[in-house]
Amino acid sequence: MGYALRTSEWQPDPYQANSNSEKNMKIQTTIQDKLNRHFKPEYLEVINESASHNVPAGSESHFKVILVTADFASQMLIKRHRAINAVLKDELANDIHALALHTYTPAEWQQHNVEAPKSPNCLGGAK
Repeated sequence: MGYALRTSEWQPDPYQANSNSEKNMKIQTTIQDKLNRHFKPEYLEVINESASHNVPAGSESHFKVILVTADFASQMLIKRHRAINAVLKDELANDIHALALHTYTPAEWQQHNVEAPKSPNCLGGAK
């Protein structure tokens, strides 16, 4: 089960399949903790999408991050992504195979009706 940070409170993510047990979410938890500490987001959702890919059960290699923070005001998309990549440099170098980033200011998030784009189907051997 994935988790979403909504106004500083962890809540189960109803869109994430229950493919990983709580104890197997080490990388996902690390991503959440690092991004929360660095950006202090208004909204943070880290979704382990590994189950949609051709990887062993319980893997943590494919993630989708939705991060909403006022820190992104006046920043171009590439600067936002670079900031996240810098925070997660160790995980990207060692653990993460794919990282989809959806970054918004609070106003942009409202314009998107508080919803990020759906992830495409895996083209490299989806289950």
